Amino acid sequence: MLTYSMEERGSLPLYEYLYRRIRADILNGTLAAGERLPSKRALAEHLRVSVITVENAYAQLEAEGYVFTRPKRGFFVSQVSRTPQVLPPSPPPPEKARVWRLDLKSNQVDTARFPVATWARLIRQVLTEDGNALLRPVPHRGLPALRQAIADDLRDYKGMAVSPEQIVIGAGAEYLYLLLAQLLGRETVLAVEDPGYPKIRQVYGKCGVRCCPVPLDSQGMDLAALAASGATAAHLSPSHHYPTGLVTPIGRRQALLQWAQDRDAFIIEDDYDSEFRFSGLPIPTLQSIDAGGRVIYMNTFSQTISPSMRVGFMVLPPALLERYRRELDFYACTVPALEQHVLARFLARGHYEQHLSRMRKEYRLRRAQVLDAFRASPFAGRISIAEEGAGLHFLLRLDTARTDAELRRRAESLGVRLGFLSEYAAAPAPAYAHTLVINYAGLAQDRLPEAVALLAEVFQED
Repeated sequence: MLTYSMEERGSLPLYEYLYRRIRADILNGTLAAGERLPSKRALAEHLRVSVITVENAYAQLEAEGYVFTRPKRGFFVSQVSRTPQVLPPSPPPPEKARVWRLDLKSNQVDTARFPVATWARLIRQVLTEDGNALLRPVPHRGLPALRQAIADDLRDYKGMAVSPEQIVIGAGAEYLYLLLAQLLGRETVLAVEDPGYPKIRQVYGKCGVRCCPVPLDSQGMDLAALAASGATAAHLSPSHHYPTGLVTPIGRRQALLQWAQDRDAFIIEDDYDSEFRFSGLPIPTLQSIDAGGRVIYMNTFSQTISPSMRVGFMVLPPALLERYRRELDFYACTVPALEQHVLARFLARGHYEQHLSRMRKEYRLRRAQVLDAFRASPFAGRISIAEEGAGLHFLLRLDTARTDAELRRRAESLGVRLGFLSEYAAAPAPAYAHTLVINYAGLAQDRLPEAVALLAEVFQED
C-alpha cells in the first residue's frame, strides 16, 4: 500500500501533494510500468483522507499520462521514461547596479523640478471626467487628442505645419526606429552620423538595415562622403548633434534636402535635445523648410520630462504616411492610454511649455556653474571646452598622455563614470581621443566641489 506522510505537505492542497508524491514514485521507478494502484477508497482509508482527495490526484495523473485506467479494474502505471530528472542550474544572483560617486556619462534630467502636483491633478481629472475612455482601444497611431496637442505645439514653437494624421505615437525613440526600419525596408542603405549615438546603429542593424557611418565636418554630415556612401536614407540631428553639439547651418540643410530630392531618399530628423537652447532663437527644424516631403521628423519627451516617460512621436511626410497606412497600420499603439490622455492635457493647457521655460532657466544656470567650476579647477590649464550654448551636455578635451582606456579604468577605480567621444565613433580616429562627453544636467551646484576634486584626481598625471 502506498504510504505518504500527509503532514509534510506544507501549504499544498492534499490532492496536489498526493499527486506529486505518486508522480515522483513513477518517475524514479518505485512504481513500475503496468503496476496497479490501490483503489481510491482503500488508499483514502489508508492515508486518512477523503475519497475525493484521492480521486482528484488520480485524475491529474491520468490527465498528464502517468497512469491509465482499465474498465472495472482500476488505475495502472503508464510506461514513462525513467531518466532522472535534471534540475536546471540555479540562476545567477541579480547584478546590483553600481552606485557611482560621480556619473557624467548617463543622460540625466532634474526630475525634482517636474510639476508632479499638476501631473497628479490631471490624472485625477482624466479618471473622474472620462474614465471610460481609458477602457476603449486607442487608435493605432495614438490618441487623437495627443496627436492634435503635439501638432499644435510643433506649430507654435517650431514653426511646423503638420496634420495630426501625420503623427505616429510610440514608446520612445527606439521603438520608432524599429517602425522606420520596416517602413523604409531592409534594402535601405542608411547613412548615420559618425561619431553618433551608437544605439541608432544597433537598432537599425538588428532590423537588417545596412548602416553606413558618414563622418562629420564642421557643419554636420559631410556631403561628399554622403554622396559616395550610396545611401538611400540618412538619420541625423541637425539642430543639436549628440555628442558633438554641432548645429547644421542653413546652407548645409538645403544641400541635404537637395541630396534627398535628387536620390529619391528620405532624411530622418532626430530632433534630440533641441528644446534646450540657451542663447538666441530656437533653430528651425529641417522639416519646416522641406518642400519636397523628404523629411521624417521625430522627437521624444525623455529629455524634457523624464527618461522614464517612454513617449515619442514621428511626423511622416505624405508619401510615407500612405505607405505606413498600407503596411504598418496594424500595429497597436505601445503607449498606455492613461499616459496619453494626461500628456495631451499637459500639452494643450500650457503646462509643458511652462515647465520647459523653467527648466531652460535652471539648466542655463547649472551649465554656467559647471563651466565656471571646471575653468577654475586645478586641471583648468589642461582642458578645452567645446559647447554651443545648447543641450544638456558639452565636450571637454583633456591634455594627457593617458589613453581613453586608462582614463576610464582610473575613473572607475575612484567611483567615477565617464563617457568618451571615441565610444561614439564607428570608425576610430586620433582626433576623438582624450575628449569627454560631459552630461551635466544631474550635477547640482552643491555637488560641484566634490565633482571637481574627483576629476582632479582622475586627470592627475603620475
